[in-house]
Amino acid sequence: MDRDSGPRVPEQRAPATPNTMTTGTKSGATADTTAGAATPAAELRFAVLGPVRAWRGGETLSSGSPQQRALLAALLLREGRTATAAELIDGMWGETPPPQALAAVRTYASRLRKILSPGVLVSESGGYALRTRPEALDLGMAQELAAAAEKEQTAGNRHQARVLINKALGLWDGEPLASVPGPYAENERARLVEWRLQLVEGRLDIDLELGRHAEAVSELTALTAAHPLRERLRELLMLALYRSGRQAEALAVYADTRRLLADELGVDPRPELARLQQRILRADAELARPTEEPAPVATFTRPAQLPATVPDFTGRDLFVRELGNRLASADGSVMAVSALAGIGGVGKTTLAVHVAHAARPRFPDGQLYVDLQGAGARFAEPEAVLGSFLRALGTPDSAIPDSLDDRSALYRSTLDGRRVLILLDNARDAAQVRPLLPGTEGCAALVTSRVRMVDLEGAHLVDLDVMSPEEALQLFTRIVGQERVTSERKAALDVVAACGFLPLAIRIAASRLASRRTWTVSVLAAKLADERRRLDELQAGDLAVKATFELGYGQLEPAQARAFRLLGLADGPDISLAAAAAVLDLPQHDTEDLLESLVDTSLLESAAPGRYRYHDLVRLYARACADRDEQPRTGIDAALSRLLDFYLATAARVYTIERPGDRLKDHLEPTEYGGLVFTDRNDAQDWLYAEADCLLACARQAAGGSRLRGAVDLLWAAQGLAESGANAKSYETAARSALAAARAAGDARTEGRARTSMTNVHLVAGRYEDADDEARQAAALAESVQDPAPVYWSDNDRGIIAFNQGRFRDAEAHLLRAMEGSRADGNRPGEASALCNLSRIQHSLGRTSRAVTLAEQGVEVYDSIGHTLRLSNARFALGIALTNAGRHTEALEQLGEALEGFEANRQRLWEGTTHFRISQAHFAAHRAGAAAQHAEQALAIGCIGGDRTRGNVLITLGRALESLGQADRARVCWREALALHEGSGAPEAEEARELLAAPLSAA
Repeated sequence: MDRDSGPRVPEQRAPATPNTMTTGTKSGATADTTAGAATPAAELRFAVLGPVRAWRGGETLSSGSPQQRALLAALLLREGRTATAAELIDGMWGETPPPQALAAVRTYASRLRKILSPGVLVSESGGYALRTRPEALDLGMAQELAAAAEKEQTAGNRHQARVLINKALGLWDGEPLASVPGPYAENERARLVEWRLQLVEGRLDIDLELGRHAEAVSELTALTAAHPLRERLRELLMLALYRSGRQAEALAVYADTRRLLADELGVDPRPELARLQQRILRADAELARPTEEPAPVATFTRPAQLPATVPDFTGRDLFVRELGNRLASADGSVMAVSALAGIGGVGKTTLAVHVAHAARPRFPDGQLYVDLQGAGARFAEPEAVLGSFLRALGTPDSAIPDSLDDRSALYRSTLDGRRVLILLDNARDAAQVRPLLPGTEGCAALVTSRVRMVDLEGAHLVDLDVMSPEEALQLFTRIVGQERVTSERKAALDVVAACGFLPLAIRIAASRLASRRTWTVSVLAAKLADERRRLDELQAGDLAVKATFELGYGQLEPAQARAFRLLGLADGPDISLAAAAAVLDLPQHDTEDLLESLVDTSLLESAAPGRYRYHDLVRLYARACADRDEQPRTGIDAALSRLLDFYLATAARVYTIERPGDRLKDHLEPTEYGGLVFTDRNDAQDWLYAEADCLLACARQAAGGSRLRGAVDLLWAAQGLAESGANAKSYETAARSALAAARAAGDARTEGRARTSMTNVHLVAGRYEDADDEARQAAALAESVQDPAPVYWSDNDRGIIAFNQGRFRDAEAHLLRAMEGSRADGNRPGEASALCNLSRIQHSLGRTSRAVTLAEQGVEVYDSIGHTLRLSNARFALGIALTNAGRHTEALEQLGEALEGFEANRQRLWEGTTHFRISQAHFAAHRAGAAAQHAEQALAIGCIGGDRTRGNVLITLGRALESLGQADRARVCWREALALHEGSGAPEAEEARELLAAPLSAA
């Protein structure tokens, strides 16, 4: 915290809760009987950190005229000390009091006595005093909270200190002593304003110590605009920008500050600011590192994600020593990477986990683990893995960037200076692994994969083969028991040989025998010797794993076996209980019983309550069983059709509950299997985002077969995933797969709808030429088969695209057709969408009044049908129209409501875009500080329209900063905007060039 002096802080007391402030004695306490003291009445509360107010319980008391409030404020701020009449007169009127000032003071005091409880306002020594408890006044509460925060910070509890300071700041309600006249109130008001600013600086200082630099930039930008000569704020802004990777802007802040101080005060920046500039120029490594790791909780959680090691680990002594020595080389000077390769089931994971556990003492900062699912068709994306790792290391979700490169960079920075072991299990290839390597001394990575990673630079390669006969027998003996094996040694050797000496196969076979005390080893050997109980490929690579799984699969009851086969057909990282019930066509409670019994056999894993998953090798085996055993084959197709129906029917219900009145559901493929039913919009949204990966995997899988139409309609119904930001990339992958399948099938109707989904993908990313091409083809295909909805959807999209490309007449024509098509289809939300988009066009054509009218009509339509999500879009459009019309207060009201709606509907990219428009509205209203603050929030969140919108945000931010006298920082923003617009070919590049060509402003 800043160490400058603030208001007098009373002796440290335990903080009290604001809503329990009273002036009464505690129950059972003895009242003070000292002369002049009285027992004050309970439940009186007062406020000076805003308008001067008083309450008794929940009742607001009248504080009278401004002069009467000035008397009350003066007495409250003396904290029980007596104020003489002369002091009160001087404080209320200064050097020119009215002739009857003393009489007026007495009148005001008399009126306050009647309002307050008896004994609260007392007369003594020719003056007055208020007998209240400190916690009865909001200022007293704020002082106690600030003192407690300082104590916590001194003790190193920065998170708790931050919480306490925020509680203190929360007690302010605008300008302190608002509208209270007199020189005393004026002086106290200035003191309290300054103290609040010191508290804010102290909290921001803690934010930077905790690594919250990205969040602090927006607030600091606004504060430096409001207090341009306050160097401490400039210093904090420089540090926040530098730690956010914006070094040029940080240096520009210093240049702006030096120029401003020279022009306004004729002085140079203080030494602390100059030293900070030099450290930034040197790229001081210590400067970039926060004191503590950013964390959503008070203490950093050390990750300990290693799976449990097996107690009967056997053999592999050479490999254990080799890998252990390699990990020991990560001694602070190098990073150790070892990659284990071998066929499935050879024991790569078991060995890696065993070695990792043995090496834990060398890595005191924790261990990370992930199954990269490289053996399956749907391997784990590095972006998702990095997000999980960052969260495990204490990074809050709000600080995790979107792109792979940014996440990888933050991951390496987070690990810098730590000793962490990372186990990357079941990797697909080196490309998947590279972004996940720590890249810092003292850390180490163990990688397992089926492929030999010769192209993984710097890795120590280990090729793992099957066990030797002696090791295999030793493992079998440890699981089964020495006595049973000794008496049947030859049979035991036969068993491990039939297992191909694969550790996983041996473990499964031995575990089955150990659980059946009536079996002998010979019985198990005889079962394995029967070729009908093994796959022919037992000795051929991965097929040996299938032979091992046959032992477990052969013991299942028919219902269990059917469930095992059919559930393995579904793509996706896991499967919910409800989706599994659809696959099996069973009630959920029966499905749960079956799945839990499979978990007991270790053929299925319980990923979380109500969710299940296969190990990737087990999934492959389950599918092989389905190919072999599911007769007739129509059973497989029926199971996958039910799964698609489940997702499509449920997604359609989510769409309907989010977009009442929209007719899309009437145009979707009919479903025979019902989905889930929701009564609450939040529950519907929770389902959609929780099931996003599985839903999109189902769409990709279904697009490759006879269920193509349903797959495309599923993407259409789940289009919100494309706009949310979190699932945009996965949605695009699924949409591209569906489009390719539709083209190959020659199905014009389905291709048209697939192109509609791709249009949305390109629009969100700001790829307008690609979006227009897709929309044009979508409309032509839909018209050719008389499929009306994609036609007016495409016209609406093409109107948006033409507007963004500056083709306003074309845009108007498209949107008018979209409105006509929506009306003809009875789709009122579609009509409202066209109205709102037409509003944007009207302003560009010089019809500002018409633009406002159309947007208001759109709001009215959405409001009448209860369409909460698109109502936010309509208010967004109306806010822009009102901004253009110069009605800035109304514009900000509409945009604020739009922002709340987007937040409630989890439309993250729309949130960022709305902050951008709020920024523009504030700038148009000549509120540059607020404009800069909202522009920073837009940059932090991200926007619809990709790099083009980001470039426009930077232009607006630069304009606001220039108005605030921060011309150097503004030019840094414009240079970045120019690079983005030149990269995308956007016409706004010319605007950025003109701004950069203009002389440096001295504003």
